[in-house]
Amino acid sequence: MAISAFSESVAWITGASAGIGRALAIELGKVGARVAVSARRTERLTEVAGAVDAAGGRALVIPCDVTDERAVEGAVAEIADRVGRLDLAVANAGFSVGGRFSSLTADDWRRQLDTNVVGAAVTIRHALPELEKTGGRALLVGSVAGMIPAPKAAPYAASKAAVRAMGQALSAELAGRGVSVTTVHPGFVESEIAHVDNRGRFDPDRVDRRPLRWPADRAARSILRAAARRKREHVFTAHGRLAGYLGRHAPALTHLAVTRGRR
Repeated sequence: MAISAFSESVAWITGASAGIGRALAIELGKVGARVAVSARRTERLTEVAGAVDAAGGRALVIPCDVTDERAVEGAVAEIADRVGRLDLAVANAGFSVGGRFSSLTADDWRRQLDTNVVGAAVTIRHALPELEKTGGRALLVGSVAGMIPAPKAAPYAASKAAVRAMGQALSAELAGRGVSVTTVHPGFVESEIAHVDNRGRFDPDRVDRRPLRWPADRAARSILRAAARRKREHVFTAHGRLAGYLGRHAPALTHLAVTRGRR
Protein backbone atom coordinates (compact mmCIF):
# COMPACT_ATOMS: atom_id res chain seq x y z
CA MET A 1 0.00 0.00 0.00
CA ALA A 2 1.34 3.44 -0.93
CA ILE A 3 1.71 6.59 1.15
CA SER A 4 -1.35 7.92 -0.67
CA ALA A 5 -3.34 5.84 1.84
CA PHE A 6 -2.90 8.84 4.14
CA SER A 7 -4.52 11.28 1.75
CA GLU A 8 -7.06 13.42 3.64
CA SER A 9 -6.11 11.71 6.91
CA VAL A 10 -5.23 13.41 10.18
CA ALA A 11 -1.81 12.66 11.67
CA TRP A 12 -0.06 13.72 14.85
CA ILE A 13 3.74 13.62 15.10
CA THR A 14 5.82 14.23 18.22
CA GLY A 15 9.43 15.28 17.86
CA ALA A 16 8.40 16.98 14.62
CA SER A 17 10.81 19.91 14.77
CA ALA A 18 13.68 18.17 12.94
CA GLY A 19 14.98 14.95 11.40
CA ILE A 20 12.60 12.06 10.82
CA GLY A 21 9.67 13.84 12.48
CA ARG A 22 9.96 16.89 10.22
CA ALA A 23 10.38 14.69 7.13
CA LEU A 24 7.32 12.60 8.06
CA ALA A 25 5.23 15.75 8.38
CA ILE A 26 6.28 17.04 4.96
CA GLU A 27 5.77 13.67 3.23
CA LEU A 28 2.27 13.47 4.72
CA GLY A 29 1.65 17.02 3.52
CA LYS A 30 2.52 15.96 -0.02
CA VAL A 31 -0.45 13.56 -0.07
CA GLY A 32 -2.84 16.14 1.35
CA ALA A 33 -2.93 15.07 4.98
CA ARG A 34 -3.78 17.29 7.91
CA VAL A 35 -0.71 17.14 10.18
CA ALA A 36 -0.47 18.21 13.81
CA VAL A 37 3.19 18.80 14.65
CA SER A 38 4.46 18.73 18.23
CA ALA A 39 7.83 19.35 19.88
CA ARG A 40 9.35 21.57 22.53
CA ARG A 41 10.87 24.11 20.13
CA THR A 42 7.92 26.23 19.02
CA GLU A 43 9.94 28.34 16.59
CA ARG A 44 11.00 25.20 14.73
CA LEU A 45 7.41 23.96 14.56
CA THR A 46 6.34 27.15 12.80
CA GLU A 47 8.89 26.46 10.06
CA VAL A 48 7.81 22.83 9.77
CA ALA A 49 4.16 23.87 9.52
CA GLY A 50 5.03 26.23 6.67
CA ALA A 51 6.82 23.41 4.85
CA VAL A 52 3.81 21.11 5.31
CA ASP A 53 1.45 23.75 3.92
CA ALA A 54 3.80 24.42 0.99
CA ALA A 55 3.86 20.70 0.19
CA GLY A 56 0.07 20.62 -0.13
CA GLY A 57 -1.04 19.61 3.34
CA ARG A 58 -2.56 21.52 6.23
CA ALA A 59 -0.54 21.91 9.40
CA LEU A 60 -1.52 22.47 12.99
CA VAL A 61 1.13 23.58 15.49
CA ILE A 62 0.75 22.09 18.98
CA PRO A 63 3.83 22.57 21.18
CA CYS A 64 4.22 19.62 23.53
CA ASP A 65 6.87 18.10 25.78
CA VAL A 66 6.23 14.34 25.92
CA THR A 67 7.69 14.16 29.44
CA ASP A 68 4.66 16.17 30.61
CA GLU A 69 1.68 13.80 30.48
CA ARG A 70 -0.84 16.60 30.92
CA ALA A 71 0.64 18.35 27.88
CA VAL A 72 0.34 15.13 25.87
CA GLU A 73 -3.26 14.63 26.94
CA GLY A 74 -3.98 18.26 26.09
CA ALA A 75 -2.44 17.91 22.65
CA VAL A 76 -4.74 15.01 21.77
CA ALA A 77 -7.75 16.90 23.11
CA GLU A 78 -6.83 19.93 20.99
CA ILE A 79 -6.54 17.81 17.85
CA ALA A 80 -9.90 16.18 18.50
CA ASP A 81 -11.50 19.56 19.20
CA ARG A 82 -10.03 21.43 16.23
CA VAL A 83 -9.95 18.69 13.60
CA GLY A 84 -12.43 16.12 14.85
CA ARG A 85 -10.48 12.93 14.26
CA LEU A 86 -7.08 11.22 14.42
CA ASP A 87 -5.92 8.55 11.98
CA LEU A 88 -2.20 8.27 12.67
CA ALA A 89 -0.24 8.94 15.88
CA VAL A 90 3.56 8.93 15.62
CA ALA A 91 5.59 8.62 18.83
CA ASN A 92 8.85 9.96 17.45
CA ALA A 93 10.19 12.31 20.14
CA GLY A 94 13.52 11.18 21.51
CA PHE A 95 17.20 11.86 21.99
CA SER A 96 20.36 9.97 22.90
CA VAL A 97 22.25 9.84 26.19
CA GLY A 98 25.78 8.56 25.74
CA GLY A 99 28.98 8.00 27.67
CA ARG A 100 30.87 5.32 29.50
CA PHE A 101 28.62 3.23 31.72
CA SER A 102 30.66 4.14 34.80
CA SER A 103 30.15 7.86 34.15
CA LEU A 104 26.36 7.80 33.73
CA THR A 105 24.26 9.00 36.65
CA ALA A 106 20.79 7.94 37.73
CA ASP A 107 19.53 11.27 36.37
CA ASP A 108 21.07 10.47 32.97
CA TRP A 109 19.19 7.17 32.88
CA ARG A 110 15.92 8.68 34.07
CA ARG A 111 16.15 11.52 31.56
CA GLN A 112 16.72 9.05 28.72
CA LEU A 113 13.93 6.66 29.63
CA ASP A 114 11.48 9.42 30.56
CA THR A 115 11.62 10.84 27.04
CA ASN A 116 12.22 7.83 24.82
CA VAL A 117 10.13 5.23 26.66
CA VAL A 118 7.61 6.88 28.98
CA GLY A 119 7.08 9.73 26.51
CA ALA A 120 6.31 7.27 23.72
CA ALA A 121 4.01 5.27 25.99
CA VAL A 122 1.89 8.22 27.09
CA THR A 123 1.77 9.55 23.51
CA ILE A 124 0.15 6.37 22.26
CA ARG A 125 -1.92 5.87 25.42
CA HIS A 126 -3.70 9.20 25.03
CA ALA A 127 -4.01 8.87 21.26
CA LEU A 128 -5.62 5.42 21.43
CA PRO A 129 -9.22 6.48 22.16
CA GLU A 130 -9.20 8.66 19.03
CA LEU A 131 -7.45 6.01 16.93
CA GLU A 132 -10.05 3.44 17.97
CA LYS A 133 -12.78 5.69 16.59
CA THR A 134 -11.15 5.74 13.14
CA GLY A 135 -9.51 2.30 12.98
CA GLY A 136 -6.26 4.22 12.82
CA ARG A 137 -2.57 3.49 13.13
CA ALA A 138 -0.07 3.90 15.97
CA LEU A 139 3.56 4.31 14.95
CA LEU A 140 6.52 3.94 17.32
CA VAL A 141 9.98 5.07 16.21
CA GLY A 142 12.62 2.74 17.60
CA SER A 143 16.14 2.09 16.32
CA VAL A 144 18.39 -0.81 15.35
CA ALA A 145 20.39 0.32 18.39
CA GLY A 146 17.81 -1.59 20.39
CA MET A 147 18.90 -4.79 18.63
CA ILE A 148 22.67 -4.23 18.51
CA PRO A 149 23.75 -2.09 21.47
CA ALA A 150 27.02 -0.23 21.08
CA PRO A 151 29.62 0.76 23.69
CA LYS A 152 29.05 4.19 25.26
CA ALA A 153 25.38 4.14 24.21
CA ALA A 154 23.77 1.90 26.82
CA PRO A 155 20.91 4.25 27.81
CA TYR A 156 19.85 4.90 24.22
CA ALA A 157 20.07 1.21 23.28
CA ALA A 158 18.08 0.23 26.37
CA SER A 159 15.41 2.80 25.58
CA LYS A 160 15.00 1.58 22.02
CA ALA A 161 14.90 -2.06 23.10
CA ALA A 162 12.07 -1.03 25.43
CA VAL A 163 10.27 0.72 22.56
CA ARG A 164 10.49 -2.49 20.54
CA ALA A 165 9.04 -4.54 23.40
CA MET A 166 6.32 -1.94 23.90
CA GLY A 167 5.33 -2.12 20.24
CA GLN A 168 5.19 -5.92 20.27
CA ALA A 169 3.10 -6.04 23.44
CA LEU A 170 0.73 -3.30 22.30
CA SER A 171 0.25 -4.90 18.90
CA ALA A 172 -0.83 -8.13 20.59
CA GLU A 173 -3.04 -6.27 23.06
CA LEU A 174 -4.86 -4.40 20.28
CA ALA A 175 -5.30 -7.40 17.97
CA GLY A 176 -8.85 -7.46 16.66
CA ARG A 177 -9.65 -3.93 17.85
CA GLY A 178 -9.03 -2.22 14.51
CA VAL A 179 -5.93 -0.22 15.49
CA SER A 180 -2.58 -1.34 14.06
CA VAL A 181 0.78 -0.78 15.75
CA THR A 182 3.89 -0.37 13.63
CA THR A 183 7.32 -0.14 15.25
CA VAL A 184 10.10 1.04 12.96
CA HIS A 185 13.82 0.54 13.52
CA PRO A 186 15.99 2.83 11.39
CA GLY A 187 19.71 2.54 10.93
CA PHE A 188 21.67 5.78 10.61
CA VAL A 189 19.39 8.52 9.27
CA GLU A 190 20.06 12.21 8.72
CA SER A 191 18.95 14.01 11.88
CA GLU A 192 20.09 16.32 14.66
CA ILE A 193 20.34 13.56 17.28
CA ALA A 194 24.13 13.84 17.49
CA HIS A 195 23.81 17.59 18.13
CA VAL A 196 21.78 17.10 21.33
CA ASP A 197 23.66 16.60 24.59
CA ASN A 198 22.85 14.27 27.48
CA ARG A 199 20.51 16.85 29.00
CA GLY A 200 18.48 17.17 25.80
CA ARG A 201 20.00 20.53 24.82
CA PHE A 202 20.66 21.29 21.15
CA ASP A 203 24.27 22.22 20.35
CA PRO A 204 25.01 22.83 16.64
CA ASP A 205 28.77 22.60 17.30
CA ARG A 206 28.65 18.94 18.35
CA VAL A 207 30.17 16.70 15.66
CA ASP A 208 28.02 13.97 14.09
CA ARG A 209 30.32 10.99 13.60
CA ARG A 210 27.69 8.53 12.40
CA PRO A 211 28.46 6.97 8.99
CA LEU A 212 26.16 6.04 6.09
CA ARG A 213 23.30 8.42 6.93
CA TRP A 214 20.11 8.01 4.87
CA PRO A 215 18.35 11.24 3.83
CA ALA A 216 15.47 11.96 6.21
CA ASP A 217 12.91 12.22 3.40
CA ARG A 218 13.82 8.75 2.12
CA ALA A 219 13.51 7.37 5.64
CA ALA A 220 10.12 9.05 6.07
CA ARG A 221 8.77 7.46 2.90
CA SER A 222 9.95 4.01 4.03
CA ILE A 223 8.31 4.49 7.42
CA LEU A 224 5.01 5.68 5.99
CA ARG A 225 4.82 2.79 3.53
CA ALA A 226 5.25 0.38 6.45
CA ALA A 227 2.53 2.14 8.45
CA ALA A 228 0.22 2.21 5.44
CA ARG A 229 0.58 -1.60 5.13
CA ARG A 230 0.05 -1.92 8.91
CA LYS A 231 3.30 -3.85 9.32
CA ARG A 232 4.10 -4.76 12.91
CA GLU A 233 7.84 -4.16 12.54
CA HIS A 234 9.98 -2.52 9.91
CA VAL A 235 13.79 -2.47 9.98
CA PHE A 236 15.36 -0.33 7.30
CA THR A 237 18.49 1.00 5.67
CA ALA A 238 20.71 -1.78 4.35
CA HIS A 239 23.21 -1.39 7.17
CA GLY A 240 20.33 -1.27 9.65
CA ARG A 241 18.87 -4.56 8.43
CA LEU A 242 22.29 -6.23 8.58
CA ALA A 243 23.05 -4.89 12.05
CA GLY A 244 19.60 -5.82 13.33
CA TYR A 245 19.90 -9.36 11.95
CA LEU A 246 23.33 -9.89 13.48
CA GLY A 247 22.29 -8.43 16.82
CA ARG A 248 19.27 -10.73 17.07
CA HIS A 249 20.63 -13.93 15.52
CA ALA A 250 24.42 -13.83 16.01
CA PRO A 251 25.03 -12.10 19.33
CA ALA A 252 28.38 -13.80 19.96
CA LEU A 253 29.70 -12.74 16.55
CA THR A 254 28.37 -9.24 17.09
CA HIS A 255 30.06 -8.98 20.47
CA LEU A 256 33.35 -10.15 18.98
CA ALA A 257 33.12 -7.62 16.16
CA VAL A 258 32.25 -4.74 18.47
CA THR A 259 34.95 -5.52 21.02
CA ARG A 260 37.63 -6.01 18.35
CA GLY A 261 36.57 -2.76 16.75
CA ARG A 262 37.05 -1.04 20.10
CA ARG A 263 40.63 -2.29 20.27
